[in-house]
Amino acid sequence: MQGALSNIADVWLSQLEPTLLRYAIFTVGVWLLLWVVLKPWLAARKIRPETPPAWQMLTELGYSLRSMVIFATVGVLMVWMYEAGLYPLGTIADSWGPVWFGVSLVAGIVGLDAWFYWSHRLMHHPRLFRRFHRRHHRSNNPSPFTAYSFDVGEALVLIGYVVVFPIVFPMSSGAMQWVMLYQIVTNTLLHSGYELMPARRDGRPMLDFIVTTTHHDLHHAQAGWNYAAWFTWWDRWMGTEHPEYHARYAKAAWRPAGEGGAPVRAG
Repeated sequence: MQGALSNIADVWLSQLEPTLLRYAIFTVGVWLLLWVVLKPWLAARKIRPETPPAWQMLTELGYSLRSMVIFATVGVLMVWMYEAGLYPLGTIADSWGPVWFGVSLVAGIVGLDAWFYWSHRLMHHPRLFRRFHRRHHRSNNPSPFTAYSFDVGEALVLIGYVVVFPIVFPMSSGAMQWVMLYQIVTNTLLHSGYELMPARRDGRPMLDFIVTTTHHDLHHAQAGWNYAAWFTWWDRWMGTEHPEYHARYAKAAWRPAGEGGAPVRAG
């Protein structure tokens, strides 16, 4: 019995360590780089004049740690599922070589975007919001530490994608780890409070299909809009992109030297 418990603890720690490491590197790194080191040079890129207080960031850190404990616990369940043969598509995917690894990576990111948009929008339903998503929106003015500041239900919804997607899609071994790395890097930047996406000549984002910090910051300010987290297409297809998004983005966006640009119309 003691050996079994020790084995479970080892598996749990092996699941927790990479998640903690990714969170620590990128949340602290983004906070240190943007909010401390480059702060004097990025003042014009700051989306809101107010800075979240220290107590808010400490609270976010505490809830983020709880989310990562949940992720690790679900990770133990996934290890058992793999051992029980519930992920047969992974073995098939591995036999397809490195090109399919790249396909798995792209498919995993695109799939995560769709999963997040629809689950996120569902969590904003009045009957679900308080139980699933209110904690995250207590950070009305987000910080890098907001990235994993979730209610228990939301943490389970996010990690649920990692459980479900490899069951229905032949995902190469290790590809999901890279998807989650992409997720935490971009997630942290979306909550950073600084607009880093450069603008085109017309004032729109250089890569307008990618969700910018301004796009997600508007969701925290006015929760009925901008449910996407990685790509803008679902919000545009479903008519849920904030009508003033491009105008708000243009206020903080960097433009090439000497290009003031014309005011951008909303929409």
